[in-house]
Amino acid sequence: MKKILVVGSVALDTIRTPQVKGDYILGGSAVHFVNASAILGVPVDLVGVVGEDFKSEYKEFLIKKKANISGLLSKPGKTFHWEGYYENDMNQAYTVKTELNVFENFQPHIPDSYKNDPFVFLANIDPVLQLNVLDNMNSPEFVVSDTMNLWIETKKKDLEKVISRSNIIFFNEAEIRQYTGIMNIVKAARKVIETGPSFVIVKRGEYGFLLAGKDELFCAPGMIVEQVVDPTGAGDSFAGGFMSYLSVKERLNFKNFCKAAVYANLVASFNVEGLGIERLNNITFKDVKIRFQKYKKFIKGYDL
Repeated sequence: MKKILVVGSVALDTIRTPQVKGDYILGGSAVHFVNASAILGVPVDLVGVVGEDFKSEYKEFLIKKKANISGLLSKPGKTFHWEGYYENDMNQAYTVKTELNVFENFQPHIPDSYKNDPFVFLANIDPVLQLNVLDNMNSPEFVVSDTMNLWIETKKKDLEKVISRSNIIFFNEAEIRQYTGIMNIVKAARKVIETGPSFVIVKRGEYGFLLAGKDELFCAPGMIVEQVVDPTGAGDSFAGGFMSYLSVKERLNFKNFCKAAVYANLVASFNVEGLGIERLNNITFKDVKIRFQKYKKFIKGYDL
């Protein structure tokens, strides 16, 4: 089992969906990543920043999930707060307000004990900060990066540098089209691969994912979920599932990437069934295996 470094946001979210609502609940990319990684018991070194309003019980939750929070800085002020809502189309989040608070001046500090971590996940923070993290690591074995439309629009040159130093880059469909200017996501993924990464994963929400390499291609549908409660954090849960699965494997090859992506797909399907971190908090590896059996029946279909 290989230790993972995650650098991302730790937040207090206010969320409204047609099914539930929650005020200032624990969230953020790093938190959802840790919550997903804990299913396999994989230790995660976390780097982030919180304010004075971040309760001790939240830190206890992270520690319980095998997160090392030596890199979680506490600063005067309030924790990053995102408020948003979903309507009937749960693929679309509507932002009411984003209060960066202490996250506005976030400068990742990598403790010496983290610098030899073999796996690194860079959540969708400013690419300048992502590059700073990579510059402070001692030649990690496996780097996976995420991004968002804001950085594609405002800091594309820096993002290009991050992508060139990543083994795998995550996009959603809109982001990879925005980044490449190519509508076909397979062609777009192959265009990105020309710039450095070995593989691209395109997250497609309820429709699953696409995993593309220079000559390899694999896609799978999403798991059918009868009741989507809250999609917040599904992408970061996917990332946590993906990297934790690979951290317990001996080889980083296309076959294991495919297996890891399917596993991550299922992990994310649990995430959307509850508010914030609640549903995934109680999921075990046995639960994922049971869902996998249902998933295999679903994708096999009829013998036509």
